Amino acid sequence: MPMSRTASAGWIVVFARQPRPGAVKTRLTPPFTPDEAARFYEAMLSDVLELTARAASALGLRPVLAVDPPAARAQMASRAPASFCVIAQHGGDLGARMARAVDEGAAAGASPILLRGSDSPALADETLAAARAALERSDLVVCPDRDGGYNLIGLRHPVPGLFRHPMSTASVLRDTLANAAAAGLSHVVLEPGFDIDVASDLRWLADAREASTPRCPRTLAYLDAQDLWRHAGRVARGSGSRSRSDEA
Repeated sequence: MPMSRTASAGWIVVFARQPRPGAVKTRLTPPFTPDEAARFYEAMLSDVLELTARAASALGLRPVLAVDPPAARAQMASRAPASFCVIAQHGGDLGARMARAVDEGAAAGASPILLRGSDSPALADETLAAARAALERSDLVVCPDRDGGYNLIGLRHPVPGLFRHPMSTASVLRDTLANAAAAGLSHVVLEPGFDIDVASDLRWLADAREASTPRCPRTLAYLDAQDLWRHAGRVARGSGSRSRSDEA
């Protein structure tokens, strides 16, 4: 779908990778096999895209899918709801790719611009609405996750240097907010959510399911069908020492 400056008052961008075994959710392997991890990621992405399309329509935002690698753009476009614009990710690391997406949105006349990951399938419509509302009064909004990062960030406009820090550490949120403060930005921090990066993170999804809150039927169905909930209470030995990848 072509972009125009009048298409939407703002963007909500889903950062995603092509779901190939060995290329996504590598911190889930083991205990998942590479194929299980890729199919699990594919299920999460499908739920995230559907929820984001619905929320974008309700909030007057344009849904955008930012794809890595760029060569997978056409193939990933076929997975997305028709309302999505699909762009390629560009940049050496995740921070650079996020900054490039914000710049691209601003160049298209979008404001505000929200960025979200594809591994937070329980992120609710209400959270996206709260982020959109926060940007009416603040320059920046973030929804933290439970490992020191965040699963959603929103800006009114590009902020040079905001993402210029290591993106695969336990201090991502703190570092981003420090850069925001240095730039003189006001900010709002929402109630925390969670990403699913390692097998033990499934416990957060299990807790949300117990409370009847997640809206991610494909994700839950895949975990049920493959009996993968059994991994929620442990992470395979050695996985804690592996470096965290820049997974969207």
